[in-house]
Amino acid sequence: MAVYAIGDIQGCYPELQHLLEKLRFDPSCDRLWFCGDLVNRGGQSLDTLRLVHSLRDNAVVTLGNHDLSLLAIAQRKQDAQARVNPELREVLFAEDAPVLLDWLRQQKLLHHDETLGWTMVHAGLAPSWTLKQAQRCAAEIERELSSPRHPRLLKNLFGNRPAAWSSRLQGIERMRASINTLTRMRFCDVNGRIDFEGKGAPGTQKPGMYPWFEVPGIRKRDTRIVCGHWSALDRFVGMGVYGIDTGCVWGGKLTALRLDSEDPQYITVNAQPHRKRMPGED
Repeated sequence: MAVYAIGDIQGCYPELQHLLEKLRFDPSCDRLWFCGDLVNRGGQSLDTLRLVHSLRDNAVVTLGNHDLSLLAIAQRKQDAQARVNPELREVLFAEDAPVLLDWLRQQKLLHHDETLGWTMVHAGLAPSWTLKQAQRCAAEIERELSSPRHPRLLKNLFGNRPAAWSSRLQGIERMRASINTLTRMRFCDVNGRIDFEGKGAPGTQKPGMYPWFEVPGIRKRDTRIVCGHWSALDRFVGMGVYGIDTGCVWGGKLTALRLDSEDPQYITVNAQPHRKRMPGED
């Protein structure tokens, strides 16, 4: 049996197919972890969703900001849905859209496997969070998304405030702060306040900002963390964090990280030639 984490696909369906072939993925015994951002910008989001959905018995998905955005758009009226980009419209108006979107809405914000000693999240964790706190915050959102109350959360999803998670927050503000942390964070200050504009590589951030995994005084967590979201970070290893968003949609690579081996192993495929490199995008 092998367990692989796969970085941001963003609708890059041919590369995902190629990667699974290169992994010699066997659904009878292997397992896949998807770091989020399954959709948007790569051109074939519908095919990507259908493929990952078909693998759902052998896969774990943590939602990314683009996935949540798709779910939020699906709550709008049809005339508003018709104004989004053609790639997302293809998903929203597909015959199997209700099945795919309902399945996507049931996915996780954080996944932890105690046996393997790995935790997966799309973007990052607040500096003050222990692993248990992060799990509780993710579970709050997961319960809301899978409940009949999910339209309220999805309609109030967007916004940069509050910019930092706090135990004093309640209701929608608390969940938005958790979502922003788990799915949008790259740089933050010592209090966990997110710089939503900073998208470059470490070293390009504003004064007082740090990569989320290098914040002074960050809580120690007895787990390795695999994440995506940050294409400018590229393939990264440090401080127990493994970044695997290698910018496939921008002309980079699609990366898988084998989690069950003694030393984590990387397997990559190149992006198709037509994809253009745009560093710093999300």
